[in-house]
Amino acid sequence: MRLVFAGTPAAAVPSLDALLASRHEVAAVITRPDAPAGRGRRMGSSPVAERAAAAGLMVLKPPSPRDEAFLARLRAMAPDCCPVTAYGALIPRAALEIPPHGWVNLHFSLLPAWRGAAPVPHAIAHGDDITGATTFRLVAELDAGPVYGVLTEPIRGSDTAGDLLARLAESGAELLVATLDGIEAGQLQARPQPADGVSYAPKLSAGDARVRWDAPDFVIGRQIRACTPAPGAWTLLGGTRLKLGPVRVSPPQTAAGAGQATGRPAIAGNGQATAGSAAALGPLGPGELWVGRAGVFVGTATEPVELGDVQPPGKQPMAAVAWARGLHLDPAATGHASLAFG
Repeated sequence: MRLVFAGTPAAAVPSLDALLASRHEVAAVITRPDAPAGRGRRMGSSPVAERAAAAGLMVLKPPSPRDEAFLARLRAMAPDCCPVTAYGALIPRAALEIPPHGWVNLHFSLLPAWRGAAPVPHAIAHGDDITGATTFRLVAELDAGPVYGVLTEPIRGSDTAGDLLARLAESGAELLVATLDGIEAGQLQARPQPADGVSYAPKLSAGDARVRWDAPDFVIGRQIRACTPAPGAWTLLGGTRLKLGPVRVSPPQTAAGAGQATGRPAIAGNGQATAGSAAALGPLGPGELWVGRAGVFVGTATEPVELGDVQPPGKQPMAAVAWARGLHLDPAATGHASLAFG
């Protein structure tokens, strides 16, 4: 089949590569317009645009898929089908009607669960054990079209959204090509999605990524993994915003035992300066931080979690113990002033 592929982020590049390696003809690529990116916020092309250009493909960057000039150009290219992976904009009905075999979307969830822009982070944040990918025909309603094929993928206890998305992008690319093969051969019919089990996955905001220390430890662990690498989980230390990598949920005796051996300075949720031993402090309250030789722990609504990487503003991520040492929160010393985590 003659194809025009639509996609934008790095997760869509494996789909484009798989299509280029298939028996189908990729006539052009549609992607989002250039946008500022990186620390310098310089204008740059999307990962899909860069890969397409390297392959010598025509690259279309319409300001909107509703643009009349774009629609006319798409009609002129006469694609048989338009496969889509994470394009990033709603396709209007006028565009949906152009290819005879429609627009076939690769979506990273088991539809009808987690329709929307961020299915992988929501699956992790909500504690799903299994997720997957679905190919379906685009319709006007968000991610509601009939389904061609699915694959499943277990969610590992250590998976970040980036880890899981990378696996689904590779396996999903194979599913997308198999779906197009089946459509071309006339051997594959789309089936309506079930009416039950619909859930939605809007894009995560910076507000969603702020760690809520008054939540249970396992909820915090999921939240941080769901927000890694983007938008990036964060918390406040005084007035300083710190980005956090995934945490480890630790049994309570880990922190308590280490505290009895070394004493534990604390970061108190009320912002008051405190210092002292494990016996004086008692259990860690939400947002209280304790530094020991074995690690850096933060109190939650249940058990403490152990911090992994911490990234202060303008610096690279570093191990939590090294970060605490830079703040002179050294467990070998005595009388530690505390700061505020919130």
